[in-house]
Amino acid sequence: MTFGGGCGHPGCGPGGHGLTRAAFLRRAGAFALGTAGAGLLAACGNSGADTGAAGSQPTATSGDGSAADRTLRVGYLPITDATPLLLAHAEGTYEEQNVDVPKPVLLRSWPALAEAFQAGKVDAVHILMPLALQLRFQRRFAAKVVAWNHTNGSGLTVAKGIDDIEDLAGETVAIPGWFSIHNITLQILLREAGITPLKAGTASRAKRTVKLVVMAPPDMPPALAQGSIAGYTVADPFNAAAEVQKIGKILRFTGDIWRDHACCVVAVREELLSERPDVARAFVGAVVQAQASARANPARAARTLTSGGYLPQPGPVVRWAMTHGSDPAYRADGAIRHPEWESRRIDFQGYPFPSYTAELVEQLRKTVVDGDLSFLDGLDGARAHRELVDDTLVRAAIDAAGGPARFDLPVSLRRTEEVAP
Repeated sequence: MTFGGGCGHPGCGPGGHGLTRAAFLRRAGAFALGTAGAGLLAACGNSGADTGAAGSQPTATSGDGSAADRTLRVGYLPITDATPLLLAHAEGTYEEQNVDVPKPVLLRSWPALAEAFQAGKVDAVHILMPLALQLRFQRRFAAKVVAWNHTNGSGLTVAKGIDDIEDLAGETVAIPGWFSIHNITLQILLREAGITPLKAGTASRAKRTVKLVVMAPPDMPPALAQGSIAGYTVADPFNAAAEVQKIGKILRFTGDIWRDHACCVVAVREELLSERPDVARAFVGAVVQAQASARANPARAARTLTSGGYLPQPGPVVRWAMTHGSDPAYRADGAIRHPEWESRRIDFQGYPFPSYTAELVEQLRKTVVDGDLSFLDGLDGARAHRELVDDTLVRAAIDAAGGPARFDLPVSLRRTEEVAP
């Protein structure tokens, strides 16, 4: 957000560096709580996290409209999936909605993010939808999905000698987590090819097995370059990094396996909805506005994410991930096998389709994970969606932003899931 006649910095008024009230509180909080933010990240086991993204003190819940009561702490992983949460901060959209969000807290892995969320160190996150299911129904944590964060945005990246899913037999492939859409879509491909995934042991080409290993996203491109893995499936910009650095190629986009699937969703602590509903409403409204902004100008969003220090990856890599999805070579090479779907490499829309939650529960039942899936016993998709998801706020926010058509959504807000490996 740039004000006419000012310096052009977010939060600066027409006369120059005069701060809005929310911006002043955010900067003051960051100054006073820098060491607290470092302590938070250490507690989450992330010594490599960005300590400049300091969190704030626990928020008041009195509902008295005080500045503390309107403060919301956001956690994220440094991937393009996080774009709406970050863009809303960078463009001042949170401020416009009268919710004070200190600079979002950068965390380095999904377990660290889930741990910080459960511990109450952050109030809102973008999180893998399968992981949200696990948190709610296995760990009994009162997480509530209030919107989708984005669709697609991920791929299966492989070494240059891998030309088909068959070539992965006998190899090792990295995934970002067992409870991830990446693991699910990869195993959809493997089942189709008659290849068995292993969570332990050694892969065998003769036995048509592939070993899956969990790896933090930043470690994946170096591991591929060193030859310790044959491929990885993850969110961008780590697929783009392999392309730009010429160490790997996209074998398939996950959005070409499961059409316009959600990867990350926006989740909050359920107490936020009951104790500070106005803050929750403002937060979701800001996220939906940021989604519209990212869709309208992904190149500008990429510049903002890198120049603002939200993502640590090089600008050309982030821009590639955000804008490079329609290259005809992807169709020629088979990375895109369903061009008729007209799916974007990454897209941003907030409506959480119930059909997706239901299909996700069924797909997760078929997926090999290093963990307990007994929480799925007796859990039908309708109940899972009803208890995990609240679409009230995002429906209103989409309407306020111009309606479903602005996000290329069906007016009915209904769809049939398409999974086609």
